[in-house]
Amino acid sequence: MQKLILRNFQSPGDILMLTAAVRDLHACYPGRFVTDVRTPCPDLWLHNPHLTPLREDDPQVQVIDCHYPLIDRSNTAPYHFIHGFIEYLNETLDLQIRPTLFKGDLHLSEEERVWFQRVEDAKGNPPRFWLFASGGKHDYTIKWWSPARYQEVVDHFEGRLDFVQVGEDHHHHPALDRVIDLRGQTTLRQLFRLMYHAEGAVSAVSLLMHLAAAVETKPGMPQNRPCVVVAGGREPPHFTFYPHHQFLHTVGALLCCDQGGCWKSRTFPLGDGDPKDQELCIDVVGQLPRCMHMITARDVIHAIERYYEGGALPPL
Repeated sequence: MQKLILRNFQSPGDILMLTAAVRDLHACYPGRFVTDVRTPCPDLWLHNPHLTPLREDDPQVQVIDCHYPLIDRSNTAPYHFIHGFIEYLNETLDLQIRPTLFKGDLHLSEEERVWFQRVEDAKGNPPRFWLFASGGKHDYTIKWWSPARYQEVVDHFEGRLDFVQVGEDHHHHPALDRVIDLRGQTTLRQLFRLMYHAEGAVSAVSLLMHLAAAVETKPGMPQNRPCVVVAGGREPPHFTFYPHHQFLHTVGALLCCDQGGCWKSRTFPLGDGDPKDQELCIDVVGQLPRCMHMITARDVIHAIERYYEGGALPPL
């Protein structure tokens, strides 16, 4: 059996795609590899059955720094992000791994699944809720939508559906009214638990979108969790969307993204010395890239309501 340590030190959303590659490596080559990982997100690997502790100084261990150069061809190659690490491992190890599932590979414990059950037994069923994040990381501000429009969405469903606001406290997540505010108050594992019980999620192209697909749904819910993605025109839709999501994009509607995503980084410079200050949107309306400005609160509201109108979720 070949021993591998796979390393990647990018963001949690990237690491989540690596979990899929590890799963598919073992699914396509059962019994051939022993794998361990080195990443900054141990919570993404908790309870993962494909990991075995390995030492980097073991002469029998091959250490691989994992990348996804496929992203450089994403505007023209008909592949999803989930193929990125898989393609790299195929080229590095001369393999033919194929995706087996269209999502990352996360594993909840039984204790995590019944986390809410104790509250429900004592207090009754909790409110029906969706998760959302009102901003994102500072490196890619071009992904941010309007907090005022998120507020319109929340207000539209007042009294029928609750919204739980999440996000890391050192990122940009403007506070909204009439929400359950858990910004900066959850670990990754706690976020998984919330996602397990959520009816859906509203997200930019971000970790929350990938978690909506990767975290299993609880009994009585649709097999695939509803998610509305405010995507705009930064990334080609086929590279990041999941088939069961409502993916609101503008690629092809604007000259700056008529050949795929523009892959710009920021709407305005932040003056923080990051080279991304030079990768600016070229078509700004007010405080938003035009591609995000074109997506209205009504668009998101209709996308959420579609899941209820279609019967995937029980009526509000």
